Amino acid sequence: MDEDKILKAFEAYGITDEITCPQAFEISEKYDIPKMDIARYCNQREPRIKIRGCQLGCFR
Repeated sequence: MDEDKILKAFEAYGITDEITCPQAFEISEKYDIPKMDIARYCNQREPRIKIRGCQLGCFR
């Protein structure tokens, strides 16, 4: 997992404390970052980055 690459992508999108699934998918495509790396990064950060707007309804 390239944390620097993810951090730069999040900064470009203004993501600091929460991300939506559509944003995660867009970042994954645009920056060629696996979706699971984005999810792992969000869960490992302190404070954690919350996932909102889940396309499956898992996170609200």
